[in-house]
Amino acid sequence: MEEQKDTAQESTKDFEGNYIEKFQEKQEEEYYPGGIISWKQKKGKLRIYAQHSTMEISIISPKILKFRYANDGYFEDDFSYAIDPEFEVENNHYDFEAQDKCLLIKTEVLKCFIDKSDATIKILDQNDKVLVEDEKGYHWKEEKRFGGHVVISTLKSAKNKKYYGLGDKTGRLNLNGTRRELWGTDCYGYGNDTDPVYKNIPFFMGLTDGQGYGIFLDNSFRTFFDFGHEREEALSFWAQGGEMRYYFIYGPQLEHVVQQYTTLTGKSPLPPKWALGYHQSKWSYYPESNVRELAKTFREKRIPCDVIHLDIDYMDGYRCFTWNNERFPQPKKMIEDLKNDGFKTIVIIDPGIKIDPLYTVYQQGVHHNYFCQRMDGARLKGSVWPGPCHFPDFTNPAARKWWSGLFGGLSQDGVAGVWNDMNEPAVFEEGTFPRDVRHDYDGHPCSHRKGHNVYGMQMARATYEGLDQFAGNNRSFTITRSAYAGVQRYSSVWTGDNLASWEHLRIANIQCQRLSASGVSFAGSDVGGFIGSPDGELYTRWIQMATFHPFFRTHSSGDHGDKEPWQFEEKYLNIVRRFIEFRYELMPYIYTTFWRYTEYATPMLKSISMAYQHDTETLDREEEFLLGNHLLICPVSEPKVKDRIVYIPEGNWYNYWTDELVYGKKEVKVLTPLDQIPLFVKEGAVIPMQDKMQYVDEFIPENIKLHLYKALSETKSELYEDDGLTKDHEMGISTWHTFIQKPIDNGIELEHILDSEFESGSSGFEINLHGFESISRVIVDDVDINLNGSRSFVVQREFTTLIIHS
Repeated sequence: MEEQKDTAQESTKDFEGNYIEKFQEKQEEEYYPGGIISWKQKKGKLRIYAQHSTMEISIISPKILKFRYANDGYFEDDFSYAIDPEFEVENNHYDFEAQDKCLLIKTEVLKCFIDKSDATIKILDQNDKVLVEDEKGYHWKEEKRFGGHVVISTLKSAKNKKYYGLGDKTGRLNLNGTRRELWGTDCYGYGNDTDPVYKNIPFFMGLTDGQGYGIFLDNSFRTFFDFGHEREEALSFWAQGGEMRYYFIYGPQLEHVVQQYTTLTGKSPLPPKWALGYHQSKWSYYPESNVRELAKTFREKRIPCDVIHLDIDYMDGYRCFTWNNERFPQPKKMIEDLKNDGFKTIVIIDPGIKIDPLYTVYQQGVHHNYFCQRMDGARLKGSVWPGPCHFPDFTNPAARKWWSGLFGGLSQDGVAGVWNDMNEPAVFEEGTFPRDVRHDYDGHPCSHRKGHNVYGMQMARATYEGLDQFAGNNRSFTITRSAYAGVQRYSSVWTGDNLASWEHLRIANIQCQRLSASGVSFAGSDVGGFIGSPDGELYTRWIQMATFHPFFRTHSSGDHGDKEPWQFEEKYLNIVRRFIEFRYELMPYIYTTFWRYTEYATPMLKSISMAYQHDTETLDREEEFLLGNHLLICPVSEPKVKDRIVYIPEGNWYNYWTDELVYGKKEVKVLTPLDQIPLFVKEGAVIPMQDKMQYVDEFIPENIKLHLYKALSETKSELYEDDGLTKDHEMGISTWHTFIQKPIDNGIELEHILDSEFESGSSGFEINLHGFESISRVIVDDVDINLNGSRSFVVQREFTTLIIHS
């Protein structure tokens, strides 16, 4: 079987340290479903019986088809950690037709043909354009070492195809020509060719002649994806166990594919607004006096910051849920004092529980049998920071409930959020758990071969539910390093232990775009690199890029030099300060963009290949990306450059720094002085901004600033407001502003639609005009406004119509 490359079987030594023999591929026998014998229609699905396998196709929606295969005639229990429990399958109408050579399923927009001779499939759009087509189709082989089957699907591909997604993978944004593996790995100091990495999101998107679709392989075993690497005419994906179960998701817009996938696997809750501010972290800030001095310095130097992170050294001997009383004698008072100065405190929690008979958490875990066990019943023992540890089985619902309850003490101390690390899971001896470790898997007992890729996600889930349990009506905030599909329901993510290098600045850019395309928008990197010491220029350029990433945190390993902004020369510090301030000025736009992600599953970051898929020039561009619909960013990713080439996609765009109008679908050379990042605003946009602040909601601005860029075509912009902290928005206590700008004779008209159930405290809008060569008249709700030569003026929040004559 030419697609199958079992990593453990290729190696002379696997990750458990066992020497094993290589399989000779020519000895591996492949099995295929064979011809179709019969079929049976059920509500919303079709079950097909072939000679050697049973196949089931479910119509999830007119654009989503679910495929399952059972080799021995019986399907597994259809259980998934990825699918949102609140997702409801529509009552979909479909047509079924048995033709001479094939079976045909038709929805409103798709046609799915199943060949009677070999059960291969072909999916077309309503215009009979082929979207995907089986090559070998579904097949399998015996997993001779561990039992069960290796399950494989092989589709037709071509050299010119484009594929995107798979979470936090490094390397080129377009996956074609590569082979990738999903097996969560603690990859300290990873590089651009490192694979696998931390997260396990088996979802990718493809483009066929401008038509976008996605495939989600819902299988938590070790999985592989070959995008024409072995044979350029074939795309294969396979798992080393379990059932072949995948979803086909049709767009045709790639953005719509991501929205449907994200809705299927769960939308992100709206975080507290402070979580979108700037975070400062290091391994480690201690003792308490250093933490207080850190906070004091931020305020004295007028560098905005909302969050301080405490790494493992705040604990007593690295025991989770404890404080080192010598380093932090009064943690509750310290946290309260920091809060009074506008800082939230986040602490790290790892999965390893120190083996210590006097340690309450250890005692409880042993007593209730919450720790992972080996095949023969012994508790798994592995070393991490505390030394020998046991590890909770986060796939056991009782263990998750127990873990959630442990956050009561930290919550009472005032801890505002928790950061989960080392949850791939990572152990020092062998890298991760042995494969014979047993998991409950929510009542579906299995080995670590199946449980590995979901372990980190289920830890993040238990952590999020614990924080939520003690938060009252406030929103919770969690960060995780490892993840599986659907993690966005519980947590934000970061890209792990990166390096202080220009290459890693570029890698972080691609990883965050790829995560956003995989349903996980709330992502960021360790600004400046976790390992090593950036010079002032690299740190400045990284800050500039991360200003536009949803999760914005500087973090470092500590032993490689500090990365607080004031550690760099004054000329860099001033620029860094200005961009962090800019982050807070942009907060209304960023918060609105996050609300759209929460409500409509719209990705916050968009590669220009996603946003402009019909422009072939965008399809292999990697550095340009959009934040929301209206801001185009291209980081500076090389040292000492005075300018760089940026591709401007279709439409008309204003250079943010100069207000110059640039016409799209071409490359332009952009000047890149150290205090600027290439930043463009889509014509017709209304960008909501606010006064600069030292922390989120430091004060209520008198007026929200609306930066209005002259429209050359009709454009819609939005502003979302709520209290930024509680869950009241879930009951509709929020305000939604819609701004529709359209050109009229000799000017533009701006319509303002207000849907308000929340009073923000701001009294009006400060309108700032861009792109108008001259202004002869401004009318607000039939009243003329005297500009006195200015390009800005104030209107009431309730205004309905603004007309500007040029």
